[in-house]
Parts: sequence; structure tokens; C-alpha cells
Amino acid sequence: MGSYPFAYDHSQPYMQQVSDWIADIFYEILPEAGFEVRDEQIYMAFQLERAFAEKQTIFAEAGVGTGKTLVYLLYAICYARLTKKPAIIACADESLIEQLVKPGGDIEKITRHLDLAIDARLAKSPDKYVCLVKLDEARFGHEDTGLYRELYEGLPEFVHTREAMQSFYAYGDRKNYPHLNNEQWDKVSWDAFQDCFVCDKRHRCGQTLSRDSYRRSTDLIICSHDFYMEHVWTYEGRKREGQRPLLPEHCTVVFDEGHLMESAAQKALTYKLKHIVFEELVVRLLKGEVRETLAVCIDQAIEQSELMFDILESCCQPIPGSDRKQIVMNDRLLREIHRLCDILSQIEEELVFESEMFTLNDYQLKIVEEHLEMMQKALALFRNDQAFICWATESITGLSLVIMPRTVKEVLKEQVFSSKMPIVFSSATLSVEGSFDYVADSLGLDKYLSFSVASPYDYAERMEVIAPTWSSGGTFEEKLETAVQLLKRTEGRALILFPTFEELRKFKREIQSRSDCADLHFLFEGDQEISHLIASFQGDEHTVLGAVSLWEGLDVPGPSLSNVIVWALPFPPQDPVFMAKRQAAASPYEEVDIPYMLLRLRQGIGRLIRTREDSGLIAIFSEELHHNEQLREHIVRILPVGVSLKAGV
Repeated sequence: MGSYPFAYDHSQPYMQQVSDWIADIFYEILPEAGFEVRDEQIYMAFQLERAFAEKQTIFAEAGVGTGKTLVYLLYAICYARLTKKPAIIACADESLIEQLVKPGGDIEKITRHLDLAIDARLAKSPDKYVCLVKLDEARFGHEDTGLYRELYEGLPEFVHTREAMQSFYAYGDRKNYPHLNNEQWDKVSWDAFQDCFVCDKRHRCGQTLSRDSYRRSTDLIICSHDFYMEHVWTYEGRKREGQRPLLPEHCTVVFDEGHLMESAAQKALTYKLKHIVFEELVVRLLKGEVRETLAVCIDQAIEQSELMFDILESCCQPIPGSDRKQIVMNDRLLREIHRLCDILSQIEEELVFESEMFTLNDYQLKIVEEHLEMMQKALALFRNDQAFICWATESITGLSLVIMPRTVKEVLKEQVFSSKMPIVFSSATLSVEGSFDYVADSLGLDKYLSFSVASPYDYAERMEVIAPTWSSGGTFEEKLETAVQLLKRTEGRALILFPTFEELRKFKREIQSRSDCADLHFLFEGDQEISHLIASFQGDEHTVLGAVSLWEGLDVPGPSLSNVIVWALPFPPQDPVFMAKRQAAASPYEEVDIPYMLLRLRQGIGRLIRTREDSGLIAIFSEELHHNEQLREHIVRILPVGVSLKAGV
């Protein structure tokens, strides 16, 4: 690794030579191997040259079929070898990661056709790995204990012993357990409430071993948006604690499906508080000999936390179609939050005196101090009612309070865009009706390069888009009946995109009673690990796949996907995050709802045609677009050139 993939002349600008080499690849080398010359792909390559040469941020909007992934991979590899630091490829989710590294994927194509060895390693999010502590709880629990005992017995031998490890390998990846549905996986996977710092299994943990592996990559590290932003936000804190950052020093970042970056940034900045976790943490301080004043403060904090969460529960209202609960703020709840903040400050002051007496374990003390600091940062947001967004979630261990800053622009600007390295946002949908303002504003970017190239495919000949009409306004029953007709028309071979898991589960229940669909095989997101689910869908041509999150990233060329049903226009949900966005907008519908919906709808439509030979049907289920001329015009404008919107089935 590390050698230049071409004869590098040190007297000439490096990136210009990279651009020339890539042009040779697209004009000569790949066409000789059977690839077509794509003008759109070559145009993109020349645009990226400037971004890498000048270390700028660029919005690279390139339609389906332009081969944009090959372009940014080649630039990233060359830049990594120049700087002797790996490049980060951050994908929107784990399914996109799998698409990139799968057999026959773009990395393998580069390796095979250019005879170029590439060191590409995966850095998956912690929640994609088995947590050994939660696995112990699950296998001695009340549900599916046989399933979890089998999982435990299948772990590598070194996990079960305390002897020095002679040989080991990464294990515990979600992908290795495709038979578990999402609910079963959640019972054994890592979550934010796991205290890894004091876990006696951490050195044998699958995610820890995986981290040691990917950090040694010399070319590419492939991770999710969430994981990259988690690295950014925890960078300073981990260094203070004497830990290594989640990712090593790197030379560039490519955000694939970059229009989804804002939500990843918000998620990474989110604080999660839970009474039971807080109580378990602070009582550790009482195990040693501590002064009475500290012990009293700890008891007060536990009582206050319990009181605050009791009041919080009474202030929660369910949000239809969401597992989040809206918190209706009132003076009493704010008063109890501020009271807890004051007690936490007293504990922090007491710990300063206690640490000077050397009566507390330094390691345990550091962990508690870090947690208290995190809680203070989170709860301090409540002192300014314009500074935060919050909601609650429910689980068997009680209520969780989730808090995030209202905007991430300032943090992104300071910790990501000021890094003086090339940053690429790549997607087929970065602009809204020709403008990049919506995505740029959401990220706080005021200086950037941009370009847009359309797909080379003949959509007018290969795609039909319909918007069915109904006599009763588009009830669930009418949608179901129409969907069945469409599924019969294409003999399965369909992707149904739902707005929520609630709608997906209702469809799943109802379709099972339809005898006229007995010959169709249905798959649903959440029933299995996502990449396994996609492979099953692609491998069985007459299958129907129902999903909520596969508006982006699903790449299934050929007849297996000949029908995309959009169950409802993908407007943003009525959850606290988008409620806050709407409150901050002068015209919420035009500034928030419409741009979000159009970007997501364009992505959903893009699942259908993946090669020149593909063809099929897009069905958009929306009664409103038949009565709202402005909405209809928005949708018509985002359709591929030559494609019209028709009524009927």
C-alpha cells in the first residue's frame, strides 16, 4: 500500500496528474474492459479535481448511472496515498456500506480492472455489534432465551476465557445474525446506556477488536454518517480521557448521500438521560469512604432525578407514527430540572475536595465526572428555551429524556468545515428544483463548490409514473386494493416505500389475509438484518419488499425491481425535530416540508432505473396532489426529463 497508482512526476501538480490518470481510466482502460464512456462521469471527475487541489467543500450532484462512486473512490485513494493518511467514505447507513464493499461492487471493480490493491476497511457503528453484557441479560431473561443461548455458544472461544489471547478476530457484527429481527437484535446490541469504560469484557468485545483493525487502513475507511459525526463530537473528550478517537487522522471525507448529513449530525449531538443509569453510576462513589456532605448530595441527586423523571412522564404525549413522545414543558418541570442541575454542581464541587483526599478510585472518579459533565451540558440547554429540542422514549427500564441542540450549524462549521481538507457531498439529490440552498443552509455552509449532472438514462422510454385516484379520498383499504392490483400487474418485483413502521406493520397484517396474494413472497424491513433482506429480495425475482428506510441506497438492477410504490408522499414527520424547524421558518411548508419531501421522493423514484436496460412503474399514492395544483407542479418538476405524471392504475 501507499505507492502511487501512476508514474508521479514530482515537478508537476499532483492533482492534475490524478485527473489525467482518471481520464485515461474512463476514456480507455474501462471501455476496453466493456464499460461505456460516460460524459457525465468524466465531467464529474474534472469538477472534483478542483475540490481536492484547493481543499474545498463540493456538492457533487450526479444522477443515477453516472458512475459517481467510481470517481470519488479514485480521487480518495490517490489523495490518501499522497498524504499517507486514509480517506473516510461516510455512507448514510449500513446498507449503503454493504453496497460499496459487496462482491461485484465498485471497490472490487477498481481492484479487478485497474489491477490496484486497495486497503479498504469497515468502521461500523457500535450498535451494529453484540454487547456481551446485554447478551448475558438476554440469555437469562424471559423471551427467546434459547435463541440468545445459541448466539452466546457461537461466540469465539477467547470471549469465554480470562487467559491471555493468543489469536483473535473481529466478531459480533449484526450482519452475522440475519435471522434476528430488529426487536430481538435490540436486546443484545450495544446502546448509549452501556458503560463501556468499566466493562470487564471490553478488551474482548467485538466492536473493540474491529476498531483496532480498521484504524490500520492505509487507503479507505468506510463508515456511516452517524459514526463519523460521533467521532467528531467525541474527539476532544476521548483524548481527555486518554482514549484514542474513534477514527484515526484522515485526509479527506466523502459523504455519500450527503443530503442526509444534517440528521446524522443532530443524532450525534444528542444527549440521552435515564434515571436508572444515573443512579447506578453515582452510587459507585458511595462504595468507598466519602465525606458525609458528598454522600448527602448523592442521595439528594438520586431523589431529585427520580422526581424529575416522574414529572417528565406526566408531561409526555404520544406522537402518531413515532416511537418518540412529545414533552409539553411547564414551569414545574423546568424548576425540577434546574434543581437537579444545582445538585449536580454541588456534587462536582464536592468531588474536587474528595479527589484531593485520595479516597476515591481515580478511574471510577473520572467516569463519574465525565457523565456529570455530559448531564450538565444537556440540562443546561433548558435555561434557554430557544436552544434545544427534546423528546422522551419508553423502554422496559423506564423513560429516557433525549435532548439535542436546536441547530448544529455552528458546531459543523467549527469542527468539520474548518478542517482544511477536501470534503465531498455526493448524491443524486442535493438540490431542490435547481438550488443547493436547502442542504447548504441546513449545514451552515456559505462557501462551497457545486455542480449537477443528469442521469444518462432514457427515462421517457423506460419509466411510467402514475398517481392513482380513489373514490373515498385514499383510505388505507383503497391504497391496499390498488397496491394489490399493481403487484399482480408486475407479478411482484416490487418495492413498497412506507412513511412509518406503523403503516408498514398494518400493511403486513392485512396482506396476510389476501388470498389473491398467496403466490407472492413478501419481505419486510425489521424482520431480518437489512443487507440479508436486500440480498433475498434481489435473488427472488417475484418478491415484494416493504421498507421505511430504503428511499436511498437500494441498488437492485434488473427485473427484480420493476415496480416502486410510494405509499404516501414522504413529508417530514410530526416529531420534535421537525416541529422546531417549522417554528424557526417564516414559511414552514415551503421552507421545510416541501424541500424535504421532494429530496426524499426523488431518491425513492431513483430506486427503479439502475441500468439502461431497466424499466418499470412508479406509483405515487397521494390524494392531495390531485387537488393541490401547487403540490402537483412541485412533483412534476422533479420527474426525469420526458416523464409525465398520469392518473389511474
